[in-house]
Amino acid sequence: MALAHSKLTAQGQVSVPAKVRQKLGIGPGAILEWDADGDQVVVRKAGRYSSEDIHRALFGRAPKVRTLEALKEGIRRNVQRRRASR
Repeated sequence: MALAHSKLTAQGQVSVPAKVRQKLGIGPGAILEWDADGDQVVVRKAGRYSSEDIHRALFGRAPKVRTLEALKEGIRRNVQRRRASR
């Protein structure tokens, strides 16, 4: 049995019924993901990725863990280097 029904507008828009929004825990601005599964289409809340997930996808490994002091030292060196070239 269907959870809810929607009607497609002439512009190709669909309203997400309140029951579905509540079940997915979504609101205005939420991103939905549409996926084909054979002769069915599955709609789900799009996953959120952390910067670590993106780094692993791009570089195949987790980023180095650095302390706050190490990050501040790197910034300080970068600022000194940029000022020295003026």
